[in-house]
Formats: sequence, structure tokens, C-alpha cells
Amino acid sequence: SNCRRRKFKLLIMFYGVRYRMKHSLKYFYTASSQVPNFPEFVVVGMVDEVQIVQFDSNTMKTVSKQDWMNRNIDEHAQQVFKANIEIGKAALNQTGGVHIVQRMYGCEWDDETNEVDGYEQFGYDGEDFIIFDLQTETWVAPKQQAVVTKHKWDSNKAFLTSAKNYYTQICPEWVKKYLNYGWRSLMRTVLPSVSLLQKSSSSAISCHATGFYPDRAEMMWRKDGEETHEGVEIGEILTNNDGTFQMSVNLDLRSVPAEDWRRYDCVFQFSGINENVTTTLDKTAIRTNEGKKIIRNDEYLLFVFVPIVTAALVLAVVALIGFIIYKKKTGDIFSVLPGCKLKQASGQSDDTVTVLS
Repeated sequence: SNCRRRKFKLLIMFYGVRYRMKHSLKYFYTASSQVPNFPEFVVVGMVDEVQIVQFDSNTMKTVSKQDWMNRNIDEHAQQVFKANIEIGKAALNQTGGVHIVQRMYGCEWDDETNEVDGYEQFGYDGEDFIIFDLQTETWVAPKQQAVVTKHKWDSNKAFLTSAKNYYTQICPEWVKKYLNYGWRSLMRTVLPSVSLLQKSSSSAISCHATGFYPDRAEMMWRKDGEETHEGVEIGEILTNNDGTFQMSVNLDLRSVPAEDWRRYDCVFQFSGINENVTTTLDKTAIRTNEGKKIIRNDEYLLFVFVPIVTAALVLAVVALIGFIIYKKKTGDIFSVLPGCKLKQASGQSDDTVTVLS
């Protein structure tokens, strides 16, 4: 309802920066046959690209990936997908072997315009098999073997009506419900820590942002306040272990005089949010390995480990000499040597010993 939408917007405005975005709910179903060390059936649910639930046929348990999530997977779906594998094998004249059926379906909801979109597609052995077109309310068959299924599903008007109702009404409502359940987690924004990095004076300068959330973000280099693409390489967004994200954007300034470097700055910003992190290119702020010459692990070990071992060895030798002098006076030298065994050598008298490690 309009009232609910207004409350939802107020919540976002109160707890974080208000921004427009599309929210999504997606489910991924995978059924397999004769795949070693892999469950026959797996379901993964995601809201705004955040995993919320998982089910697999090995454990037969639905696991909530978020503490605010509690939803049951229809176990009947497992049997349906096993049947789909047999249908796919028959359609492609396959009698056995390793095969996989996948289904991806879900919807998107624009929290500003209230527009919705839905999608559903099936894959077989890693290739598209049949796809639902919500706009035309028909099924598309990328493979010739799926044409029979397309005609069968297109002729089932009740099935098409039900699918349209799910993707335009039911699914978007679930998106809103999940956002309401987990808004503290899903709707939060965390700005990153940004650093300037450079391997050597001949390397590109990397503007590295880490610890940000969500992943709807972009980075750029600007020159004199205008975005520049010359010498710029944008890296992909990667996931950190704590669920936050990181990314980098590199800038090659080998042909730019050092006095012009301050004309550049790096900008991190979330998509749709009027808030960013700007870092001016200051040569003194760049973290670099230049001059350290410690790049390979063996060099590092040699640089760090050898002095430590040498110092410890000196101390050990000094201590050992002292003990030997002491023990020599008492007639018991070898008892202080760790890891050594005393053995009487063949043909030697009882008072002669040979030290063996």
C-alpha cells in the first residue's frame, strides 16, 4: 500500500542515506545426477544479492543464512526437479551419465517508481533450455529440443496467468517483506577505507577501497574535477570474509610530471547515493614497496629470519661455551648436548665415547 511505502521510505531516511535502487529476490535450484561429492538437489535464495537461505538433499535441512530469515523450502520441488532431469535426458536422447538441471527465477522492484520485473529460466547441462518472457507471457526455446515443452507450456493459459501473477504481485510483495525483516542488514550503507598503493615507481597507482557495503558501488579517477579514462583500469568488486566488499581502480601516471599529480583524485561512490569518498593524489600518502626489495617469500625470509637466527645462534653458542666450561670441570661434557646420544664405538675402550645425532 501507499502508506506502507511511505513508512518504508521514512525508515530508510532515518537509518541511512535515502537512495533509489532496485531490490531483487532470486532463487537458484540445481538438480543433478551422478555428480560426485555434490548433492542431488540444492536451493539457494538471495535478496539484493545477499544469500538468505540454503537447502540441500544431503542434509535435508533448510539453513537460514541471516538471523532474521526463517523460511521453509518445499521438499516437493526436489522430486519435481528429479523428474525434470529424466525429461531432459529423454528430450536429448540421453540415457545416463552426469547431468544437471538448473532453474533461476525471481523479480526486481524499483522502490522509487514501484515498477516490477520478473524472470524465469531453465538450464540443462550448463546451457539455456527454456526462458519465460514476462512481457509477451510466452516461453522462449533457445534449443530445438525445448520446442515441445514451449508449446505445451504456452498452451496452458492458467499456468501462464499464475506465472504472471507471481512475478508481478506475489514476488515483489515478498521482496518488500524480506526488506522489512532484514532492513538493518540489507539497507545499511558502510563507507570504505581508501588507500593509495603502488608497487614501485614504474607501476600504476592503485586506489583501493575496502570494507564497504553494499556492493552497488563504483570508483573513478578524476583530473581537475572531471572523470578521466586515460590510463585507467577498473578492477572488479570482490567479497571480504566479513561480508563487506573491496575494489580497486588503477591509474598509470608514468607520462605525467610529478608536479601534476595533485590534479588527480580518486572517487568512491555508491550507486544512487549523493555521498562519496574523495582521495586527492598526494605522493606522500602513497604506500609503496619501493626500496624495500622484499617481494618474494624467500627474500623476505632471508631478510627477516637470518638476523633473528644469527642473534639466537650467538646467544646459544655463548651459553653452550659457558656450560661446556662448567661441565668440563665436572667431567660431564656431552650430557649438555641436546639431541645427542652417547654410544660406545666398536673396538673402543669403555671410557671412549662417540657422539651420534
